[in-house]
Amino acid sequence: MENETKNEENSNNLKRESEAETPENTEKKEISPEDKLKETEDKLLRTLAELENQRRRFEKEVKDAYDFGGFNFAKETLALMDNLQRAKDSISKEDSLKRSKDLPEFIKNIEILEKDLITIFERNKIKKINSENKKFDPNLHQAMLEIENNEVEPGTVLQEIQPGYMFGERLLRPSFVGVSKKKIEDNKEKEDKK
Repeated sequence: MENETKNEENSNNLKRESEAETPENTEKKEISPEDKLKETEDKLLRTLAELENQRRRFEKEVKDAYDFGGFNFAKETLALMDNLQRAKDSISKEDSLKRSKDLPEFIKNIEILEKDLITIFERNKIKKINSENKKFDPNLHQAMLEIENNEVEPGTVLQEIQPGYMFGERLLRPSFVGVSKKKIEDNKEKEDKK
């Protein structure tokens, strides 16, 4: 039974193929010169459009590579700035060094290095994000803790734990911040009044 159905299908396929090859059908398949010209023109226009798109993509990639090629280097260089800050803070707080007459001169030298590094950052489009007393922005800040405070609006940055930086228009590193929230006592009092 299966063989008969297969044989029927094969014979039907052969009939269709032979019908397709008749002189009447081959004339229908021939394309007029005008149609060929239109088809060729369409292919040419599509190819030109594709080439133009590739050229634009390539130009954008070159511009991005020029503008942001040093992004990873800049990101890792921030560790130098952080370590200078930590060293200055650590040395300033050390009791045994506070008694030294050379401490102010040493701190001054560290501050000079710090200023030089900031100047280099600015020349290379690396800018510090000013966060304190600004509204918390999740695109620029990373909240590390909440600080109860009713004097300022909730969601205001009260403390900067680690500064953030921008590289041109791109975020290099978010600022790690402490954000204000309302005191819990006030919320409980309001609930009790209801």
